[in-house]
Amino acid sequence: MSAVPEELVTKLFGSIDSYKKTMVERLRAWVEIPSVSCQASHRPDVFKMMYQAQKEFDALGAKTWIEKNPKGIEMTPDGEEVEYPPIILGLYPAEPNPEHKTLLLYGHLDVQPAQMSDGWDYEPFKLTEVGDKLYGRGSTDDKAPVLGWLIALEKMKELGIELPLNLKFCFEGMEESGSVGLNELIFEQNPEFFNTGIDATCISDNYWLGTEKPCITYGLRGIAYFGLTVECASKDLHSGVFGGCVHEAMTDLIQVMSSLVDCRGKILIDGVYDLVDEVTPEEEALYKSIDFCPEAFRKQVGAEKLIHDSKEKLLQHRWRFPTLSLHGIEGAFYEPGEKTVIPRRVIGKFSIRLVPDMDPVKLTTGQDSY
Repeated sequence: MSAVPEELVTKLFGSIDSYKKTMVERLRAWVEIPSVSCQASHRPDVFKMMYQAQKEFDALGAKTWIEKNPKGIEMTPDGEEVEYPPIILGLYPAEPNPEHKTLLLYGHLDVQPAQMSDGWDYEPFKLTEVGDKLYGRGSTDDKAPVLGWLIALEKMKELGIELPLNLKFCFEGMEESGSVGLNELIFEQNPEFFNTGIDATCISDNYWLGTEKPCITYGLRGIAYFGLTVECASKDLHSGVFGGCVHEAMTDLIQVMSSLVDCRGKILIDGVYDLVDEVTPEEEALYKSIDFCPEAFRKQVGAEKLIHDSKEKLLQHRWRFPTLSLHGIEGAFYEPGEKTVIPRRVIGKFSIRLVPDMDPVKLTTGQDSY
């Protein structure tokens, strides 16, 4: 694989810089598609986003195709059947160069829910420019990174710059909902695509250490997601009539969820930390030279105070220690106004971020996976 000459790289960057206004407008069009994968009402928008991306990559000259989601149909809690979105696979160039290495490029085109009441300053599905910043759901996670690859490839093609490697694409629409169907696609439905001729994988969905210095991430924490169901009656109850007479599902659920993790982030479930490798002195020393400012990080997230004060402890708990986060309660009343109903059934949602050498099967069942 030959390197692209420096003068062509400079020319490429200049071309991309001059294209900024159009890039923003293209991103605006993508952000305005509310491709929220976890909400059945927005599932058509996820399909729309997937097909829009495929159309633009095809216009580049890539060879793309749609893989039907192996999971097929989802049954919503309200009994509605909705189809899981497809997964886009592709090649670029359409006829790979056998002399080149091959990079698998992964990205996702679905997003998390967002509304103004969540604390947004601007309409989340309208890309808003404020100074040199862009605000909109998906503008970083993960529509802009995917679009960034597309635009860079378009500009290389315009300038006649040969891509010094082959690309394989995998773009999904269920990442924010557990990547439903992706595992089955990789290992069962189309293993040949993923197991043949791939030299490296790039995930276009990550963060920098701070706001100024780029970084290359070579590992990610995994995730185990859980739903904890508590039911107290066969129907919702009025608190003025039945309050104090039954064990309330919400009260019991909150009691259980509060026993999972403390206010300093320590996981309280017995045995979890036994699955984690101890920090060696050699590893501890690696953190000291990393360019990371805890105070800048605190301001970036908008927190008054962080759990850990030192750079080393912050990075270790961000990267190499498991964490448990509480995410929500399904079945509970959350809209504005008052409602005095005791819900009959609630589901608490939480996840544990997994770190190297943690066995997810042993974590969830207590049994080794091998």
